[in-house]
Amino acid sequence: MAKVIEGLFYSESHEYVKIEGEYGYIGITDYAQNALGNVVYVDMPEVDDEVEAGEEFGAVESVKAASDLISPVSGTVVEVNEALDDAPELINQDAYANWIIKVELSDKSELDDLMDAAAYQAFCEK
Repeated sequence: MAKVIEGLFYSESHEYVKIEGEYGYIGITDYAQNALGNVVYVDMPEVDDEVEAGEEFGAVESVKAASDLISPVSGTVVEVNEALDDAPELINQDAYANWIIKVELSDKSELDDLMDAAAYQAFCEK
């Protein structure tokens, strides 16, 4: 069973967002990295790019497939995880420790549309 962490918010497209103050760290879930297999490349936006909830912001490529990244929240990219440029496999090692982008949230009420850990676990078991 894929690992699900309490305290994060989850989307149906298998991204998570970890909230710290006005910022959200967005990555893919353990379930998603398991489904993708060995990650070989992560396509990320640039700092200062705007992301919109429900819109594509990049992609993850694995030996099996490529998958679009869909932002669970709206905001401005303030940081990208540059470690993934050289070592995209970090996502396979620990999807939750290796976020993809950090955004300054523009609308915290969007979190109400996401799942908590229990709801996401149930969603994955369907």
